[in-house]
Amino acid sequence: MSIWWSLHLRREAASVPLARRLLIGTMETAGVDPDISFDLSVALSEACANAVEHGGDDGCGGPGEAYRVTAYLDGERCRIEVADTGPGFPVAAPGGPQGAARPAAEAESGRGLCLIRELADHVHIGSAPGRAGAVVSFDKILKWRENAPLAAV
Repeated sequence: MSIWWSLHLRREAASVPLARRLLIGTMETAGVDPDISFDLSVALSEACANAVEHGGDDGCGGPGEAYRVTAYLDGERCRIEVADTGPGFPVAAPGGPQGAARPAAEAESGRGLCLIRELADHVHIGSAPGRAGAVVSFDKILKWRENAPLAAV
């Protein structure tokens, strides 16, 4: 069985826990192992926080723009995508699409994309096709609780 959902959320801090709770609830209901659910929910929170902070045309983190979260639980894999309408990632940005640099130890931010890379199996960071904006997508192989109702057979 497959499950997918998509949310269009305002760029407000309150949208981050909403997306996280929906993902956790979906995975709990489906019977996904709690450790996998936790990893994916933290990665989702980081991606959503980036969209809230950086994902608008004004670049100021204002609430005027929306962003989109899409999650797919399909067979043995969960894929999550967070897309915004902001300026996108500069090609050589720390932690950006090339992912070469890590933030300094004393930096107060900039660890979200690195954390997503550590928690997920595959990560793609880039621009939205045909429009401005950033897209962070990641997936993870699922583990199931014993007798999970939606576990792949």
